[in-house]
Amino acid sequence: SKLTSLGQLDMTWRSRVHFHPLLVRVLHKSRLRYYGKPEKKLDMPYQAYFEVADGSGMMSMVLWNSLCPEWYNSMKVGTVLLLEQYAIKSSYPFKTQPTPGDSQMKRFATIEISLNVRDPPTKINIIPEEMVKPEWGLPEVKYRFITRSELDDLPNNHSCDVIGLVTFVGRAERSRKREHGEDFWLYRWAHAIDGTSDQPFILELFATSQPDVFEHIHPMTYLVCTQMRVVRDLTENPSSTIYLTTSNESQIFITGWHKGQPYTKDTKVKNFIQWTKTQNEADQMKKTVIGGYYPFPRPPNNFLKY
Repeated sequence: SKLTSLGQLDMTWRSRVHFHPLLVRVLHKSRLRYYGKPEKKLDMPYQAYFEVADGSGMMSMVLWNSLCPEWYNSMKVGTVLLLEQYAIKSSYPFKTQPTPGDSQMKRFATIEISLNVRDPPTKINIIPEEMVKPEWGLPEVKYRFITRSELDDLPNNHSCDVIGLVTFVGRAERSRKREHGEDFWLYRWAHAIDGTSDQPFILELFATSQPDVFEHIHPMTYLVCTQMRVVRDLTENPSSTIYLTTSNESQIFITGWHKGQPYTKDTKVKNFIQWTKTQNEADQMKKTVIGGYYPFPRPPNNFLKY
């Protein structure tokens, strides 16, 4: 059928009501957002953002309401979609922006693709990877993996992906979203090593929309975290309190979930797997810890500083 591209949509969307089908690859995926309020009678007030791309560039795509429980888990990073009967809207200005793995990619930031159950009812097709043709010109998913030895040189808020062997995982903790609100964020701390430094990655992992992964992080699993942000305490000793925290677009994977993920082709991931083959499992097991209270960043040594 006659296809359009994101670049053509960007130029012609105001003058059209109906759009030709789109063929795109998912490059980033946000956590699922629930926006229900007691006074609004919506059946399924859910929303999820994806960043999708074709040969012309990258654009945001929004999955709305009852399409979320139906499609959210099937639309993985790397999935190729054929979209028909979608809507185009001006983009929401305050949404978070993931850092693209390919810095050269053009970004269409003024509009977004809207997928709804009606007005118009969107048709979504997932194209199996083995049927994707090179001549479609869809971009590959690219990552920004770093090693632990590179972390100390990175600036605050830098976006990166990491892989490591889990040596510590803390209990799930909660913090209030707002001072006197009823809502909580759920998170846990983890340490992961990759053999390039004596220090582990210190990871603050908020519960994403992957409860089956979040609840099963345990020592000795291979942990991949994408779209992590560097957090530095710039006031105190900067090197002692550097850690990574999840962003709205972070994805977490553990042993058993890696098969078929696009990052398995990445050089740094392959290097890490080679390193793990040189390690003695029993020796690493002795150094692992699970649970307990983990105060971080650590309070100062004396009370006056505190």
